[in-house]
Amino acid sequence: VVLLSLGYYALIRVDGTDGDIRAETSWRWTRTAEEVFLASQSQAPSTPGAAASETESAPSESAPIALEPGDWPEFRGPHRDDRLEGVRINDDWNRSPPKLVWKKRLGPGWGSFSVVGDRLFTQEQRGDDEAVVCYRATDGAEQWIHKDSTRFWEVIGGAGPRATPTFHEGRLYTVGANGRLNCLDAATGRRIWGVDMIESPDVKVPDWGYASSPLVFGELVLVLPGRPDGSALQAYDRATGDRVWSSGEGTHAYSSPQLATIAGVEQIVTQTDKGVSGLDPLTGKILWSHTWLTAGNGSRVLQPYVDGDMVLVTTFFGIGTRRLRVTKPGDEWSVAVLWESRDFKPYFNDFVVQEGYAYGFDVNIFTCIDLATGKRAWKGGRYGHGQVLLIVDQKLLLVLSETGEAVLVKADPQKLTELGRFAALEGKTWNHPVIVRGKLYVRNAEEMACYDVAPTDAVAAK
Repeated sequence: VVLLSLGYYALIRVDGTDGDIRAETSWRWTRTAEEVFLASQSQAPSTPGAAASETESAPSESAPIALEPGDWPEFRGPHRDDRLEGVRINDDWNRSPPKLVWKKRLGPGWGSFSVVGDRLFTQEQRGDDEAVVCYRATDGAEQWIHKDSTRFWEVIGGAGPRATPTFHEGRLYTVGANGRLNCLDAATGRRIWGVDMIESPDVKVPDWGYASSPLVFGELVLVLPGRPDGSALQAYDRATGDRVWSSGEGTHAYSSPQLATIAGVEQIVTQTDKGVSGLDPLTGKILWSHTWLTAGNGSRVLQPYVDGDMVLVTTFFGIGTRRLRVTKPGDEWSVAVLWESRDFKPYFNDFVVQEGYAYGFDVNIFTCIDLATGKRAWKGGRYGHGQVLLIVDQKLLLVLSETGEAVLVKADPQKLTELGRFAALEGKTWNHPVIVRGKLYVRNAEEMACYDVAPTDAVAAK
């Protein structure tokens, strides 16, 4: 029996885990999704576009890319809050389900898309290379690829980068899972500059890789890698890549810097294992901070939510959420805890806010809470560890479940009401969905797809 058991496990390969840390296994002789994708790439005919790497440059003759109305230029949208305003979609999925426009394989990675004009930018692992890839939005055709010779893998998420590219004034800023910060020409993929955020042997790559999506502020590009020496937040000159300042407490973080205005002061709000802080974006000076340590070696993953003087801080591993009030009555800042709740315990799944209520994941069950009290309004959507996008004008929630289903839900604090669902992707899906100009773009570690969710005539007339 022992020999048979050992033989069975010798034949099994662990490909990662789901959000509940249950192993995902395959027979060792089967190819991984990444191997299938790489094989298809090697057999496919050459496609238009260009390849750019550390040693070869893409052609410089290409029209510059500029931001257009309705674009989605960075992680979770222009304000990093997954709120889609001034837009309507088809809300009758039962009579008129979203139609597939295209679907393609891609390399593993857990970031999302940035969408500018007819270009999709994302990051993925391709064998021993970490890649930033530009696809054509209309058909998913690859336009260019930038490669760095590095590979990241860990047992839970598997291989691939974690962050989402940031587009700003014709350039793309990206963070790789092993700490490579690049500035690329968005039109060609040509590298303008690149730096290694790990500058000392004492600094180690976080357990789940660097996941901070860059934030551009003025002439700076900011990233939140976490650091054990009081320099969790890093600011670089966006033109040259030179380090300008380092500041902030926290040894590690999987969150991204968030621009906010509190008490009339523009600042960068960060979440790390130490707690939450507001920093001067030009100098890195800490304006205020609130200490809330994570358990063990845990890290904060989500974006802090800021509304006026309210800051919502989340801590996973079942700890919960705090609502803070941050004020500046005089020369000094003041931070008060308004409530702490275990009714809402997000893990790595971001939430959205609509009219005083937060909608997101209490561990792996979709939940609505009252932001005034922290009390649960309802709980019941079993979508695993998914992600959510808010269509503000229609008070709709688009949930992308952990198994790849797209689910349309009313943003209603009274009850959970589903309006339709369909299978958008196959396989474990932790990536954030994006809607731009009537198209839904989704991806996971195996495939990406585009669906038409433009409103019908009846919806558009509402």
